[in-house]
Amino acid sequence: MARPILTEADVMALEPGTTLLVPPDALITPAAHDRARERGIEIRRSPNPSREAIALGADHAGFALKEKLKTWLIELGYEVRDFGTFDERPVDYPDIAYRVARAISRGEIARGILLDGAGIGSCIVANKLPGVRAALCYDRATARNSREHNDANVLTLGARSLNEATAREIVLVWLTYHLTEERHRRRIEKIRDIERRHLKDVE
Repeated sequence: MARPILTEADVMALEPGTTLLVPPDALITPAAHDRARERGIEIRRSPNPSREAIALGADHAGFALKEKLKTWLIELGYEVRDFGTFDERPVDYPDIAYRVARAISRGEIARGILLDGAGIGSCIVANKLPGVRAALCYDRATARNSREHNDANVLTLGARSLNEATAREIVLVWLTYHLTEERHRRRIEKIRDIERRHLKDVE
């Protein structure tokens, strides 16, 4: 497998002051180093070459972009579990979204990425399952917000409105940022409480 490469474009996709964790064998281009220094971005090498697993799924509209993102994520050092689809023949997005969301809901995988034509349908499906917080993101700002404010564990993308470069920017930001502020943690706990109360009501 080729060594993962961190480029200037990858660094420019992040907000100033970010800390970015990269695989220990990652190749960091000189331009990436320069931009990181200029923008106050700290690049840290992970002490462990194994990275978290990412659940990946798409319908026929998102298949081509899914395949490109899968290759890129593997190059970055992530383990990718592909839940389909595996070609461009028409399929129903609820089936694919359910498979990914179920793995997240069961705790089998911490985070997942779903793609369909607009990203909306998969987001709706994923959010039906307990413990899933899916967010449709369309730029770096929404990707960062979904992680820092909402602790989203599923990212949905609209493949018909994003090119590969923009999708990679969104995914990189989404994988980099985390829930940190106590006020946001408190609000996430309220979401969990609503979910628990609802599940109790339907029992």
